[in-house]
Amino acid sequence: MKSRWLATLSLVAVVVLGVTPARAEWRRPAPADDLRVCSETAATLFTACGFQTQDDFYVAHAVCLNTSAAAERLQCEQNAESARVDATALCQGQKETRLLACASLGEGRYDPQIEPVMFDTRYTRPSVTNPYFPLTIGHRWKYSGGTQTNTVEATSETKLIDGVTCIVLRDLVYDRGVLKEATDDWYAQAKDGDVWYFGEEVQDYEVFKGDSPMRPELVSIDGSFKAGREGDKPGVIFRASPRAGETYVEEASLGNAEDVTDVLSTTYAYGKDPELDRYVPRRLAELFCSAGDCVVTRNYSLLEPGIFDRKFYARGIGVFLEVDLNAGAADSLVGCNFDSRCARLPIR
Repeated sequence: MKSRWLATLSLVAVVVLGVTPARAEWRRPAPADDLRVCSETAATLFTACGFQTQDDFYVAHAVCLNTSAAAERLQCEQNAESARVDATALCQGQKETRLLACASLGEGRYDPQIEPVMFDTRYTRPSVTNPYFPLTIGHRWKYSGGTQTNTVEATSETKLIDGVTCIVLRDLVYDRGVLKEATDDWYAQAKDGDVWYFGEEVQDYEVFKGDSPMRPELVSIDGSFKAGREGDKPGVIFRASPRAGETYVEEASLGNAEDVTDVLSTTYAYGKDPELDRYVPRRLAELFCSAGDCVVTRNYSLLEPGIFDRKFYARGIGVFLEVDLNAGAADSLVGCNFDSRCARLPIR
């Protein structure tokens, strides 16, 4: 119903506003070929993105119409058009990125069959622990990079999602000591060793000059998702036995949170692969990867074309380094409370 409403708005805008939309009519998606579901999904989401771009443009145009000063109104219109052009390019980039992911993930439907019996229910006494993604109550990690610090704690809280008991990990990001992001991540430990990601509650904050006191203000909950809500589905955050070359879905909230993981190596040690060594602090890698059993993944969002991260996992620790390949920057583990190697942090 909403899509038809947007299509009507687009046609009205052509007549009343004199603005030509990228797509003036709504087309019902063709029935998906069972052999090409992934590609059909990419095409359908591309259409949705186009309508959303036009919707945002018309709202921006309405705002501009109600700006009194001519110079400001002109600038407003130019900004709206620039945003429309950028958003159209983003839609195309997202489609291309999704199609590339389809080549790795395959064309089948993404519809994991989840049964509560597959998962642990008590995190005080779990039947299995993934050594590369431990979900042990009380574990704490602290990361640092640039002006930001990031603390993660496995709480004693649980959340029941689609019949599956998930543990809550609280992730707080500070920039120069001011809260920037607060996230509750909901993970579930499968009895086969896989760790599943059932959603997250994201809260983004900003501070504004002139406020007294200067208290962080909630500005967005974008990226929040929950398996079973509005078509959202769980993904895998870490395999029991990852294999180099495999690709899997990490987040599955279409148009909102779509993350994919490629496993690059399961035998990483510093000095063996110059490409993987880029931006990696040598002493940090030697502390955690001397046995040559660290896992390296490439992580990316289908909603952010061309942006890639690498995550480095150590047995018994979890993530000890995350590298932003576009910026050439890294967030390093600088503290933890559950392993003898934690006492040697931070590595200078």
